[in-house]
Amino acid sequence: MKHAWFIAGTDTEIGKTFVACTLLHAARARGWSAVGMKPVAAGTAPDGTNEDVEQLRAASSLDLPLRLINPYLFQAPIAPHIAAAEEGIDIDFARIGKAYGELAAQADVVVVEGVGGFRVPLGEDRDSADLAVALGLPVILVVGMRLGCISHALLTAEAIAARGLTLAGWVANRVDPAMTRFEENLAALRRRLPAPLLGVVPHGPAGGAAGAAACLVVPA
Repeated sequence: MKHAWFIAGTDTEIGKTFVACTLLHAARARGWSAVGMKPVAAGTAPDGTNEDVEQLRAASSLDLPLRLINPYLFQAPIAPHIAAAEEGIDIDFARIGKAYGELAAQADVVVVEGVGGFRVPLGEDRDSADLAVALGLPVILVVGMRLGCISHALLTAEAIAARGLTLAGWVANRVDPAMTRFEENLAALRRRLPAPLLGVVPHGPAGGAAGAAACLVVPA
């Protein structure tokens, strides 16, 4: 059976890549072949690589071509639609869809990580939400647990529903280990989000993403 999810976040820098890698390891622990995909990334190291893409590749069980895992990589670490415009490139959803299809044909699980928050622009008239719709994937929402996360999470869940997408579940990622009233905030989110909590990822877990895999439940 094939499984695939689109990983969305309540904001940027809330651990989407880490949670995506954790989900890959959780899938692998169930005996599934799994591969991560980052359709659009911005920001390269001196050697031309992108940190998020390399983390997803390291967490995958299959070594598939980079052109499939990351169809678009821009050099500047800025909003992708600005980076694309500066490089004179149009982000083509059909190209991304074709790459996704090739990955899905070879892996039991494909974890597709979005960019930034759910509505990050990817061109003049399209954004990350449109990409999720184009791929037709259920969404896993990563909630960065910090002050303000409840409103961000609920607004993102509304945006996901407005696009006709299924929210398969959400993950509470403890980006702020000193967050005041963590349990109360978690309980408020569990009451309000219309999807199951798939797990709580601790801050700096032992063993990294592989170690945190035991904290997640892979959605049915």
